Amino acid sequence: MLAARLDETKFEVSIYEKNKAPGRKFLVAGDGGLNLTHSEPLEEFIKRYTPTSFIEPILRTFSNTDFRTWLNSIGIPTFIGTSKRVFPEKGIKPIEVLNKITKVLNDKNVKLITNYNWQGEAMDADITVFVLGGSSWNVTGSDGSWTNYFQNKGIDIVPFQASNCAFKINWPKNFTAMAAGQPLKNIALTALDVTKKGEVVITEFGIEGGGIYALSQQIRQQLAESNQAICYIDLKPTISIEALTQTLKDKPSNSSMSKYLASAIHLSKSQLALLKNQTTQEDFFNHEVLAKKIKALPLQIISLGPIDEAISTTGGIALNEIDNNFQLKKWPMHYAIGEMLDWDAPTGGYLLQACFSMGYKLAEHLNTL
Repeated sequence: MLAARLDETKFEVSIYEKNKAPGRKFLVAGDGGLNLTHSEPLEEFIKRYTPTSFIEPILRTFSNTDFRTWLNSIGIPTFIGTSKRVFPEKGIKPIEVLNKITKVLNDKNVKLITNYNWQGEAMDADITVFVLGGSSWNVTGSDGSWTNYFQNKGIDIVPFQASNCAFKINWPKNFTAMAAGQPLKNIALTALDVTKKGEVVITEFGIEGGGIYALSQQIRQQLAESNQAICYIDLKPTISIEALTQTLKDKPSNSSMSKYLASAIHLSKSQLALLKNQTTQEDFFNHEVLAKKIKALPLQIISLGPIDEAISTTGGIALNEIDNNFQLKKWPMHYAIGEMLDWDAPTGGYLLQACFSMGYKLAEHLNTL
């Protein structure tokens, strides 16, 4: 996006790419359908990011609506899915999206140098922009090894941590043998008084999925403070605890509690298995206690998943090391954008949107020099 927006009459632009072809991580993001951005109103959109104060002026310069307009202008029409996420129109593959973008660069005579592994050397350029990525999905090239070169210049680096990742829970083996791979749908999750609705999947390692990815920041904070985190699952967010308690009290004395939970409040097999696993037999047959468990079932998380398997990372160059235009204060005419900066966002198109917006905003600045 930066190269696509730079004034070709003013700049001779070269992109140095570590891999043999550009956009490897972009294509990995498209494996399950290329979620380019999200359609929610900008005021709500901005609140998804941490820190909001850093991202807000970037998104106001180039919003999710602006991004869709730009994509359409280069031949990539988009549509809004049922989740309110934005995708290329059906039939358009991720590689076709990438090819449309690279065509824009070709038309602007942008030079692409591949298989270039930067080792800290000075570049023969008036302006250098680093877009070196975070530290997840090593296979795509973003291994975080660049941090040493910046630390040698006295630039503060915040250690990388996994974000939008799996979280480890020590499940009993008899539970994972039955429940691993099973989804928990239509639930709400809460950590540190922040609640998100979504879906998760139980795994042998612990738990993962969009519902809990959105709480990555709150879970990381708890782990940093006490080496453990508590996340509460509301298995029935559409039912009040009062109505739930009354429903449980109405259970016929001759019916099985498990069968009644399945039929009366429609707990799925995986929800029921989780509830029974995390509840004592005594509590399982106590109407008031069971209702509280269904509405706020505590799960103890003991660690983050492996950083290389995370969808994204937080950490990288500390934000106080750059000015409002992404220029490194200790390294004039050198800029840094993208996931190599210390910011965070959930999945759902927010990560890609912020990266495209940073490229756009920096181009707007450089074009005025």
